[in-house]
Amino acid sequence: MTVTPTHWILTLVCEDRPGIVHAISGAIVEAAGNITESQQFSSDDTGTFFMRLQVESLASREEFEAALAPVTERYGMTWQLDVVGRPLRTLVLVSTAAHCLNDLLFRQRAGHLAVDIPLVLSNHPDLGELAAFYDVPFEAHPVTSPGQKLAFEQRVLEVVEEHDIELVVLARYMQILSPELCETLAGRVINIHHSFLPGFKGANPYKQAHARGVKIIGATAHFVTSDLDEGPIIEQNIVRVDHTRSWEQLRAIGQDEESRTLTQAVQWFSEDRVLLDGARTIIFR
Repeated sequence: MTVTPTHWILTLVCEDRPGIVHAISGAIVEAAGNITESQQFSSDDTGTFFMRLQVESLASREEFEAALAPVTERYGMTWQLDVVGRPLRTLVLVSTAAHCLNDLLFRQRAGHLAVDIPLVLSNHPDLGELAAFYDVPFEAHPVTSPGQKLAFEQRVLEVVEEHDIELVVLARYMQILSPELCETLAGRVINIHHSFLPGFKGANPYKQAHARGVKIIGATAHFVTSDLDEGPIIEQNIVRVDHTRSWEQLRAIGQDEESRTLTQAVQWFSEDRVLLDGARTIIFR
């Protein structure tokens, strides 16, 4: 019987020192592994070494981890071993805008995005039919008072625990997460917004931008922290526009960029291509 090797993803972070690549390569050889993809980066700012490898091996997880252990311990590495293509358990939070949710659910169904979405949570009922179209469970809980906000966030934590959620995506969820929730889920929450911030805050940002004659619009996907809209940036995209565009056209263009940018950030995260380096990210594309 022919045994198919497992295709692993190995990511590691440690203090930058000589010999790391040689040592980790030796451990992979010991596990009878073949490196199919390799990327690394040394941060001069923080003195940190980052690496992402894809490795084919007939070794079991236990055997692979045993081969890695002496190296990870010697260099004090923070590391993770996963299987290529394993769907990431993902919770999506939404409000009333459908574009980002639709893109995520469509790409999941089409097999273009390796995520498993067991539930969509919302503070409005508007997107229930969209979730149902993709056969994804949907819950709506109003958030119009501090007590309701606390209850909603408690429900988020319940779902995270119940489904062993690895990533929470704010797909145009128009509520500010509490500092406590941000701390509990640090490094596991991705948000999307237009790139006009800190200008054009509040309602109708595209209408405001049109009135000011902006020439570039776009979107930013970033990790959520207790500092509003200041978390480490994962991806940004822009489109040039001109005076011929109405504010409705600007909004449509902007929503396309929001969907594209958020989905790209989720895809990279699901593939273990996003590593944190203080207030910024290292992206191994």
